[in-house]
Amino acid sequence: MPDKTDLREQLSIPVSGDTSDTQAFQSKTLRPILKLQNEIYHMLFQNYAVSKISDFNSLTTEKKLSFIDQSLRKDHALRNIFIGMTVGMLTAEEMKTYIPDKNIFNKRIITMITERLKSQMEK
Repeated sequence: MPDKTDLREQLSIPVSGDTSDTQAFQSKTLRPILKLQNEIYHMLFQNYAVSKISDFNSLTTEKKLSFIDQSLRKDHALRNIFIGMTVGMLTAEEMKTYIPDKNIFNKRIITMITERLKSQMEK
């Protein structure tokens, strides 16, 4: 049976000896998961945005970017869905790293997803 890590693309993100454990986990684990789940994050957010603002797709890029920021900062249910989608792709071993610092990792997850969504809106 394939492991969850088999689904992830191996990214060539350099991790040096002075990289913190938190940064290494973000680079080696979280970023590949976010890349794998990117299409799903985008679809979920598009659905969310249109449900909140029916003419979302006709907004200016600046207003879309602002909406992304505000939504992921203030809508805790939405944040929890994105975090759950990401954490659900962790292995049991990776959970051992995630759990002690989950608040730090959750902030990083939301920050990275926000940046991903914003960069896709600018295209």
